[in-house]
Amino acid sequence: MNPANIIISWICQIVAAVILLQTLYFKFSGAAESVYIFSTLGMEPWGRIGSGVTELIAGVLLLLPRFSALGGLISLGVITGALVSHLFVLGIEVMGDGGQLFILGIIVWVCSLLVVLINMHQLKELKKRFLG
Repeated sequence: MNPANIIISWICQIVAAVILLQTLYFKFSGAAESVYIFSTLGMEPWGRIGSGVTELIAGVLLLLPRFSALGGLISLGVITGALVSHLFVLGIEVMGDGGQLFILGIIVWVCSLLVVLINMHQLKELKKRFLG
């Protein structure tokens, strides 16, 4: 892999992982915003806890060089759901946050996509190893 791709991938891996992992405090502590979001979606508390666990797994995998593409793929799934929820149910702005959660979601989505595209060879290797 070319050095520029390695640098871009690591920047994206770190940015996405930091955002995913820093939001876990709010999900796992039952912060008012998180409870509001998942109550509005009809998924409180299990949706909040489940998405938190999934984001924890994605964040850790993003930081493991051998599994960064898998972490990016999991992150893409979770964040796509979050962005769709914002667009169709919650709105861009939630509880006066000025759209900050939505913007962070877009950043995670873009970073995760780049990690997957740059490290696609990892997914092919995992597929070959586990599916033959």
